[in-house]
Amino acid sequence: MENINLNRIWQGCQAQDKKSQAQLYSIFSKKMFVVCMRYAQTTLEAEDILQNGFIKVFTKHHLFDGKGSLEGWIKRIMVNTAIESYRQSKEKYTDSIGEQHENTIHSHLTSDTSSYQDLLKLIKELPLGYRTVFNLYAIEGYSHKEIAEMLGISEGNSKSQLSRARQALQQKLIKENTI
Repeated sequence: MENINLNRIWQGCQAQDKKSQAQLYSIFSKKMFVVCMRYAQTTLEAEDILQNGFIKVFTKHHLFDGKGSLEGWIKRIMVNTAIESYRQSKEKYTDSIGEQHENTIHSHLTSDTSSYQDLLKLIKELPLGYRTVFNLYAIEGYSHKEIAEMLGISEGNSKSQLSRARQALQQKLIKENTI
């Protein structure tokens, strides 16, 4: 999409124009839904995170200073909204640190695309805490200190959960390759 067109749409969003908001949503919703799915337990939860994130985009539009990309700013809002959702659901999902899920993936690693999809499925099977820390560290690039602050946990807990997430993924990959 042309930068000029996106700038025009963003200006409309800043003026609270519903048509511009719908256009911006249409442009970015699919990419941002993928981000939300990395943190959500279910598709429904990811949709909620996406909607709440876009509400923030439209109500806090004045916070975007034009430095960096609009897409990057929107993505950061989605990640932060997912973290808020994680905090609110901490008690709801009582996955303990030591708990292991024994789910089987019925797909085989045959091509790059399917390998990527299989890896996402394996990550999705991780307990909520493991998955959240893994996504923030390995995919989003946050430090353990930043993760600890965001999630209200210690740096050591963040490191421990990342280590256990990696171990769980390795075990699942080994198991998958022996099927």
